[in-house]
Amino acid sequence: MNTQEFTYLLNSPKDINKAHTDELEDIINTFPYFQSARAIYLKGLKNQDSFRYNQTLKTTAAYTADRSILFDFITSSQFFDKKTIANDSEQVILEEIEVIDAEVVKSLHQKIKNTFSPKKNKQNTEILEIGKPLEFESSESHSFNEWLQLGTFTPIKREEKKDNREVKFDLIDKFIAKNPKIRPVKNIDSNSTLIEHNKADYDSLMTETLAKVYLEQKKYENAIKAYRILSLKYPEKSSFFADRIKAIKLLDKK
Repeated sequence: MNTQEFTYLLNSPKDINKAHTDELEDIINTFPYFQSARAIYLKGLKNQDSFRYNQTLKTTAAYTADRSILFDFITSSQFFDKKTIANDSEQVILEEIEVIDAEVVKSLHQKIKNTFSPKKNKQNTEILEIGKPLEFESSESHSFNEWLQLGTFTPIKREEKKDNREVKFDLIDKFIAKNPKIRPVKNIDSNSTLIEHNKADYDSLMTETLAKVYLEQKKYENAIKAYRILSLKYPEKSSFFADRIKAIKLLDKK
């Protein structure tokens, strides 16, 4: 990947595909402190809906000097934007239509069998969307902080020696920091942590994302409690949350 390609991906992260992601992975393996490369690599995993995204988010935070900038990036509209290719979508739909009759006839017996079979552990995992990339809203800094606490990562200290390419990458990072599109938050106290614990009640901090964080951490009791709180906050979704609680209990028994 050359400088021109890298700059293009910085400006159009929605266009990052699997090939780009693989190249970016090689870059950060060689230059682990190249923060800009880590940021768009993370976006590449998000574009693919990769199961590696959640773990990589923690690693990226460990290598990020100012986590508030990372949080702003992953909660920005630019980060959630995905490239859509109409022609490819139409092609997939046409291909599915051509084989649908054969598929239905072939799998009918298996579908009937599955309908009356007890749900397996894997099915509960799929229902709860465990392993799916976590999506944080800009108001969910508390949930983001809870997720980072899962690992034992601490900020990585740079080694003193740098080669010419690392110096060049540092210059790119500094340039990006000044770019209006991803400008750092003003008036940040350098001695303060990214997220200060809110003194508000625990219930007021509860979100669906935080409930999912507890699931990823395998804190099943906390997850159940979270969904019970959400049921009270959003009674119109109580049946949805009840199904999740049931799935968690079945998963916990395994």
